[in-house]
Amino acid sequence: MERRDFIRLSVASVGAGIIAPTIALANTSKPAVGADVYYTKEAPGRWSGKVATHSPSIEIEKAGGKVTVKIVTAHEMKGYEHYIVKHVLLDQNYAFIDEQLFDPTKNQAAISTFTLHDYSGPIYALSMCNKHDLWLNGAEV
Repeated sequence: MERRDFIRLSVASVGAGIIAPTIALANTSKPAVGADVYYTKEAPGRWSGKVATHSPSIEIEKAGGKVTVKIVTAHEMKGYEHYIVKHVLLDQNYAFIDEQLFDPTKNQAAISTFTLHDYSGPIYALSMCNKHDLWLNGAEV
């Protein structure tokens, strides 16, 4: 390799080493939303035929200051081949409240119940399928 080619290649490598990480990091400043992270009934993305069995339904019961949230995903539990991995409950700011993990060898259905005290406002449920990704639904408490 000639000296000029070596210098040109070295300068290009240093430039790429400085510019490439900057370009990669520029995309991380924007939070991922919607289909970048989860699917919904309104935006099922590539899983449009899976809404009925993957979107979690939310039932809410209030008694005094106690709120019971029941999440059901009408999805079959075919052992570890195809099942709902977990339900996650989020508050109005999408902050984690609680989760229920499922064991497909023991759980026949993806049903979870959570108890909240003195909560009002929007609530969100995530349902994670091992083959068809993460699904979000919301309700008002």
